[in-house]
Amino acid sequence: MWGGCGPRDQRQSGSEVPGQRCPRAVRRHTSVAVPIALIVFFALASPLLAAGGEEAEGAAFAQIFLWIAVLLIAARVAGLVERVRQPPVLGELAVGIVLGNLSLIGIHAFEPIREDAIMRFLAELGVVVLLFQIGLESNVHTMRQVGLRALGVAVIGVIVPFALGTLVVGPLLLGDAPFKTDLFLGAALTATSVGITARVFRDLDYLHRQEAQIVLGAAVIDDVLGLIILAVVSAVVSTGAVDVGTVGRITLEAFLFLLGAIVIGQAMAPHLSRLFSRIHTGTGMKFTLAMSFCLVFAYLAQVIGLAPIVGAFAAGLVLDPVHFRHFADPEIVAEIKAASREAPPALRARLDRIMAGHVHRHVEDLVEPVGLLLVPIFFVMTGMGVRLDALLTPSNALLALAITAVAFIGKVVAGVAARPANPWIVGWGMAPRGEVGLIFAAIGRSLGVISEGLFSVIVIMVILTTLLSPPILAFLIRREQPVARPAS
Repeated sequence: MWGGCGPRDQRQSGSEVPGQRCPRAVRRHTSVAVPIALIVFFALASPLLAAGGEEAEGAAFAQIFLWIAVLLIAARVAGLVERVRQPPVLGELAVGIVLGNLSLIGIHAFEPIREDAIMRFLAELGVVVLLFQIGLESNVHTMRQVGLRALGVAVIGVIVPFALGTLVVGPLLLGDAPFKTDLFLGAALTATSVGITARVFRDLDYLHRQEAQIVLGAAVIDDVLGLIILAVVSAVVSTGAVDVGTVGRITLEAFLFLLGAIVIGQAMAPHLSRLFSRIHTGTGMKFTLAMSFCLVFAYLAQVIGLAPIVGAFAAGLVLDPVHFRHFADPEIVAEIKAASREAPPALRARLDRIMAGHVHRHVEDLVEPVGLLLVPIFFVMTGMGVRLDALLTPSNALLALAITAVAFIGKVVAGVAARPANPWIVGWGMAPRGEVGLIFAAIGRSLGVISEGLFSVIVIMVILTTLLSPPILAFLIRREQPVARPAS
């Protein structure tokens, strides 16, 4: 999907090689070609999708195969937003919004996708895999070392937006909406998508600075606190009770589940790993063990009344590379180790360090293709749930802007806990909502407390915070760059 200007790995990271910038004509050609490609793609796909109709079971399955292919291709084409330094999730949302609203111009071929049970299941599985990946990229040891400032940023960045959404925005702007709706609006505002911020930090060579460390550390804690709030709010909505005792019990259950999952899971993982490695030490068994942990923990979370994504996140936190030491190394690692035996000691030591990184990330690398298949389906399906006609009214447009303003305020004020680090960089670094906010909104809609109109408003808030935060953060970093700050 990438163009031909500069090496592929540098194009993927968003950077450019000095002297190899894409010519302006090429960039202009791309900006014109993208919408044309999308229009042609939808025009070709529409009659094919409409051809399935109500047929036999085999034909119905074949229709779903086509739907999956269409959504995946659309998501990859939409990935061209990275050319303008925007995260792929924005493109996936945007293409979903386009597909979901083609009925406004008389094209109804994509409407069955939104209501199909199998497609909804694949989207749900995608979000479970996504939270599992987030958990794998975090770890308990990092959470213990992020420091009190990161904890303060995370706590303020969760409490303030939740309170503003539940106690201010909901009652003032949502009219007669039930308190359950206010609760889910507040929960959706607590999320942080640190992947977007980390991309900005990396592009600007800022990851080693203390502001970046605080943001990345706070985001780990933010994930845990946000998921606990999601669990509490979901259970309160399901039980219909909103009292201190119920909230306290649910909060305790969430903490105990996460704590128990981490403690018991880490105790069991080495024994299960050793047991399964006696059957086979290959990649297939390692992948099976990892994904089974994810799915079993997601099931257990659902059994005790928590969202399955809470269990998937806990499973990711539990699994460490050390738990897979009984399995064979990745094939490429084994081959390079064998080839480097005759190399000089210095070169062999360097290769061992490089290969250790690949061994460390092997589980994430195994799960990643599953995410590449399923996670885009979740975001495109989420975008398809946005009804543009619901946003055409002035009241909904103003509501989207008001909620976006509150979303920014709730996170930016959290930066005060980062002092003496730059509070503006930390605050804006926590501002993007990204995929986590969409997950909260989608769960609220599935429980029937988020209307189609409010869901569309929340998605617009997610898009605006995701789109506006990176350029603002980049401006603040460039302005602050001359001032040296030691790493904490």
